[in-house]
Amino acid sequence: MEEHMADKAAAIVAGLGGAGNIEDIEACITRLRTEVGDPAKVDEPALKAAGAHGVLISGNVVQVVVGPEADALTDDINDLLD
Repeated sequence: MEEHMADKAAAIVAGLGGAGNIEDIEACITRLRTEVGDPAKVDEPALKAAGAHGVLISGNVVQVVVGPEADALTDDINDLLD
Protein backbone atom coordinates (compact mmCIF):
# COMPACT_ATOMS: atom_id res chain seq x y z
CA MET A 1 0.00 0.00 0.00
CA GLU A 2 1.43 3.36 -1.02
CA GLU A 3 1.89 5.84 1.81
CA HIS A 4 -0.09 8.53 -0.02
CA MET A 5 -3.01 6.19 -0.64
CA ALA A 6 -2.97 4.99 2.98
CA ASP A 7 -3.09 8.60 4.19
CA LYS A 8 -5.93 9.36 1.80
CA ALA A 9 -7.85 6.27 2.93
CA ALA A 10 -7.43 7.27 6.58
CA ALA A 11 -8.55 10.83 5.81
CA ILE A 12 -11.65 9.52 4.02
CA VAL A 13 -12.50 7.22 6.94
CA ALA A 14 -12.19 10.20 9.29
CA GLY A 15 -14.34 12.33 6.97
CA LEU A 16 -17.02 9.65 7.00
CA GLY A 17 -17.26 9.91 10.79
CA GLY A 18 -14.68 7.27 11.67
CA ALA A 19 -14.52 3.51 11.21
CA GLY A 20 -17.36 2.95 13.67
CA ASN A 21 -19.71 5.03 11.51
CA ILE A 22 -19.07 3.08 8.29
CA GLU A 23 -21.45 0.16 7.94
CA ASP A 24 -20.60 -0.75 4.35
CA ILE A 25 -18.29 0.47 1.59
CA GLU A 26 -17.86 -0.58 -2.01
CA ALA A 27 -16.23 0.85 -5.10
CA CYS A 28 -18.57 1.91 -7.88
CA ILE A 29 -16.43 2.91 -10.90
CA THR A 30 -15.15 6.35 -9.77
CA ARG A 31 -16.97 6.50 -6.44
CA LEU A 32 -16.86 5.05 -2.97
CA ARG A 33 -20.40 4.08 -2.11
CA THR A 34 -20.71 3.93 1.64
CA GLU A 35 -23.44 3.34 4.14
CA VAL A 36 -22.96 5.18 7.43
CA GLY A 37 -24.66 4.84 10.80
CA ASP A 38 -24.99 8.59 11.37
CA PRO A 39 -24.91 10.91 8.33
CA ALA A 40 -24.52 13.91 10.68
CA LYS A 41 -20.96 12.72 11.42
CA VAL A 42 -19.94 13.01 7.76
CA ASP A 43 -17.53 15.93 7.28
CA GLU A 44 -17.89 17.00 3.66
CA PRO A 45 -15.09 19.63 3.76
CA ALA A 46 -12.74 17.00 5.25
CA LEU A 47 -13.62 14.55 2.46
CA LYS A 48 -12.90 17.23 -0.15
CA ALA A 49 -9.62 18.06 1.61
CA ALA A 50 -8.78 14.34 1.38
CA GLY A 51 -9.10 14.57 -2.40
CA ALA A 52 -12.77 13.86 -3.07
CA HIS A 53 -14.07 15.58 -6.19
CA GLY A 54 -17.58 15.55 -4.79
CA VAL A 55 -19.77 14.16 -2.03
CA LEU A 56 -23.40 13.08 -2.44
CA ILE A 57 -25.38 12.33 0.70
CA SER A 58 -28.79 10.68 0.52
CA GLY A 59 -30.03 9.43 3.88
CA ASN A 60 -27.43 6.99 5.21
CA VAL A 61 -25.82 6.49 1.80
CA VAL A 62 -22.78 8.65 1.10
CA GLN A 63 -21.08 8.59 -2.29
CA VAL A 64 -17.56 10.02 -2.37
CA VAL A 65 -16.34 10.78 -5.89
CA VAL A 66 -12.62 9.94 -5.97
CA GLY A 67 -11.89 9.06 -9.59
CA PRO A 68 -10.20 5.96 -10.98
CA GLU A 69 -8.49 5.04 -7.70
CA ALA A 70 -11.84 4.05 -6.11
CA ASP A 71 -11.00 0.32 -6.15
CA ALA A 72 -7.59 0.78 -4.52
CA LEU A 73 -9.00 3.18 -1.94
CA THR A 74 -11.80 0.75 -1.07
CA ASP A 75 -9.22 -1.99 -0.44
CA ASP A 76 -7.18 0.34 1.78
CA ILE A 77 -10.26 1.54 3.68
CA ASN A 78 -11.40 -2.04 4.25
CA ASP A 79 -7.94 -2.79 5.69
CA LEU A 80 -8.45 0.11 8.11
CA LEU A 81 -11.92 -1.14 9.08
CA ASP A 82 -10.79 -4.69 9.91
